[in-house]
Amino acid sequence: MIDEESVKHVEDLAELSLTEDEREELTDDLGSIIDYVNKLGELDTEGVEPLRHILEVQNVLRKDERRENLDQEEVFKNAPAREGNFFRVPPVIDKD
Repeated sequence: MIDEESVKHVEDLAELSLTEDEREELTDDLGSIIDYVNKLGELDTEGVEPLRHILEVQNVLRKDERRENLDQEEVFKNAPAREGNFFRVPPVIDKD
């Protein structure tokens, strides 16, 4: 069973700020998930071939062929912001 200290550790790792109710709910949810995974571990899988994919498909990728490049101005036409030959995007990592 997962305890509240483990949930607080996960909360810190994920940089979350949970309320006490959310933390309690997450403790129950994670406990249920771990119980289910442990239950799956009880299954006898001796002689069962592992699957790569649920459907029997093979090499559904297109051929890797050289095609004509897009015009650079056409590429940037719908970009919300541009800086030289680059897309300008908002920062995603807080450096504080």
